[in-house]
Amino acid sequence: MRPFTAAAVQLAPAPGPLTRASVEANIGKATGWTARCVEDSGAELVVLPESVTTGFNPGVGAEELWDLVSQIPGPITEPFQETARELGVHLCFGTYERGPDPGTVHNAAVLAGPDGGVLGVYRKTHPFRVEDVRHGGWVTPGSEVCVVDTDLGRIGMAICFDGDFPELWRIQAVRGAELICRPSALLRSADIWELTCRARAYDEHVYVVGANAVGADPAGTLYFGNSMIVTPIAEVVARAATHEGWVAARLDPATAMRSLTPGSSVAHGFDHLAERNLDLYEKHAADLVAPAETPFPRGRARDR
Repeated sequence: MRPFTAAAVQLAPAPGPLTRASVEANIGKATGWTARCVEDSGAELVVLPESVTTGFNPGVGAEELWDLVSQIPGPITEPFQETARELGVHLCFGTYERGPDPGTVHNAAVLAGPDGGVLGVYRKTHPFRVEDVRHGGWVTPGSEVCVVDTDLGRIGMAICFDGDFPELWRIQAVRGAELICRPSALLRSADIWELTCRARAYDEHVYVVGANAVGADPAGTLYFGNSMIVTPIAEVVARAATHEGWVAARLDPATAMRSLTPGSSVAHGFDHLAERNLDLYEKHAADLVAPAETPFPRGRARDR
């Protein structure tokens, strides 16, 4: 990884109902904000929110959503690819992806490179319950991780609720990820958002660039922003508020883990990856992949 400036852009989708026109409006808004962000900050990596092309809850079923989006690469990603090419940047953005069969929709994060090509696609492996097709939602889970070699460094991707599952992040870190993009439309609290961004950065000693949506999606769900950039020692070096905008920070691998805590005179001497007890993990490998559930009862969500 080399030093560079990264940015997280947060914006609101067009209000519902979701139509081809609103999808086009969302794409135009997102690419416009990206250009403004790069002009202002000089960012070489820009991360946009989850499902920025539609809003997280599209307010339509899987089959109708399938008709409104496209394969990757395809018409829905081409404006972002062209924006990345025109600006000469790496652009990570969230979109729903048309799967091979009608009604099969993936929640995807796409990394476009400075040449306009698609460098990598990650399909959300841990859909939030409301979106999960197995629970009446619209998203079919993915099953692969994605870590991409770029001129900036090795970049991985995770989407929103994926932040609750450290195993996914550990796999990416073991595969050499130095920075993980986290496009999000988080539905819980700002505390949980910060906790998971910082914990995953610290667990894996990676930079995390988390872009969280603001405003209301087509179904009327509200989002609080607070996009942030976190260092490998869990320091938040950039934090947004609750309105549309962006935050940016200069990332320097030479100083990423210089001190034990931010600004401390005590050097950082340990490595969560190198110091794993692999014998223990091998001994309990079956436990790591065994089905399980919390012993605590879960409350019934109140009607909105």
